[in-house]
Amino acid sequence: MSRERLYLFDTTLRDGAQTNGVDFTLQDKQAIAKMLDDLGIDYVEGGYPGANPTDTGFFSHKPAFRHARFTAFGMTRRPGRSASNDPGLAALIEADADAICFVAKSSAYQVRVALETTKDENLASIRDSVKAATAVGREVMVDCEHFFDGYREDPAFALACAKAAYDSGARWVVLCDTNGGAMPNEIEATVREAAKHIPGDHLGIHAHNDTEQAVANSLAAVRAGVRQIQGTLNGLGERCGNANLCSLIPTLKLKKEFSDIFEIGVTGDRLAALTQVSRTLDNMLNRAPNRHAPYVGESAFVTKTGIHASAILKDPATYEHVAPESVGNRRKVLVSDQAGRSNVLAELERANIAFDRNDPKLGRLVREMKEREAAGYAYESANASFDLLARRTLGRVPEYFDVEQYDVNVEQRYNSHGRRVTVAMAVVKVRVDGQPLISAAEGNGPVNALDLALRKDLGKYQKYIDGLKLIDYRVRILNGGTGAVTRVLLESEDEEGERWTTIGVSPNIIDASFQALMDSVFYKLVKSGAPAEGAVPEPS
Repeated sequence: MSRERLYLFDTTLRDGAQTNGVDFTLQDKQAIAKMLDDLGIDYVEGGYPGANPTDTGFFSHKPAFRHARFTAFGMTRRPGRSASNDPGLAALIEADADAICFVAKSSAYQVRVALETTKDENLASIRDSVKAATAVGREVMVDCEHFFDGYREDPAFALACAKAAYDSGARWVVLCDTNGGAMPNEIEATVREAAKHIPGDHLGIHAHNDTEQAVANSLAAVRAGVRQIQGTLNGLGERCGNANLCSLIPTLKLKKEFSDIFEIGVTGDRLAALTQVSRTLDNMLNRAPNRHAPYVGESAFVTKTGIHASAILKDPATYEHVAPESVGNRRKVLVSDQAGRSNVLAELERANIAFDRNDPKLGRLVREMKEREAAGYAYESANASFDLLARRTLGRVPEYFDVEQYDVNVEQRYNSHGRRVTVAMAVVKVRVDGQPLISAAEGNGPVNALDLALRKDLGKYQKYIDGLKLIDYRVRILNGGTGAVTRVLLESEDEEGERWTTIGVSPNIIDASFQALMDSVFYKLVKSGAPAEGAVPEPS
């Protein structure tokens, strides 16, 4: 049986750019657009030509897409102007794009209050704009803004706006839940009514997430007949965001309710890149990825309690609704104070740490881990530190070097501009193969200075850590008072793009930080296969 085609429309570069704190450069837009095309998105909305230099530059040369249609966004002609005498409409038509997406009011209240014009003028504006764009060969779609609120107030006018777009030649008429307040049952019922006037294969949905239902509303609209879905990567968008394509795409692809009926442009191999796409966008925006995001989040396929871990080791389907590999994610069994032997064994297998199930050291590892977590360590959040704890307990970590002493001082001084600045100075003394090595470094804080000094000269191990960098530093005070215990989590990254987290716990924040720093360096040495202390290193 042939399946119906569903079309995916991405508005990350336009609606997503309205996210608080997000500001795309031209290079960002070009890179993200290519990533979307590679993923298999059907329409990539680039922005509003003429609105700012970035968008104008982006539309000066159409991207060389293999799959997607490059789309320009803008308003229909202004009330009181003709289509031939509207600079905004002219900029849209002149933009180097495959398609144009007009935004038009479809709420009588919005027309009356926001536009301060008449219903007839609003309808004429829709008709004139669509005809002007189709006359020059552009594929046209119209975002019927405030459609669901407008339908609730004046159904006849909301439908008249949608019909005006379709009858004038729009390929897609997109029904927008602009304020994000509609419920799924309302969306489904309203779309069914709209589909009586406009064929479903010409209808789209644009949902906002103000009630945390943008994905549910989009799926409800599909069930009711729409065949285009608009959304953004990671749910970016103004206020609470838009429908999250990183949730919608795998649901459409992997859930039989949809996959048996519909096909989308994202193939199986492209779907396996989804997690990487999601995290790449966050990295570009310098945002921490949402650990709990469906499908692509770091915790999406995590198991913590022992009984669940035991079941997953027998069959992952016991606690997973889809295979993590299908979206490019991975299974992870946490080790924590709730963990049993099953969790520890699963994590050892994941880390490729050799072990004997009858080894009494395994019981010692579980006990030590729980004792350390009672003291404030949290190994579920520090995979690399658990890896080292396990290897040390099982005798799998070689001795690389010893830190004999470290010292940190913080002072205020005047810089060359005569401004008072705070500078930290750290000195670290290590011993490698019996030889003392002393390094000093300045940093903008004591931890930064310690990090730089520790990694400045490790003798024969230096080449193994040259690509190591710290990308995140988090501190939590575990109890109050002057004797408070501090937990430090460090996230590190190497030249291969692999990331790991290490932990340190101490009443002294510098000591806790240095523990985490040392674990990060040791993990990198283990990962790189560095020779043990006293061994002759391989030639470079």
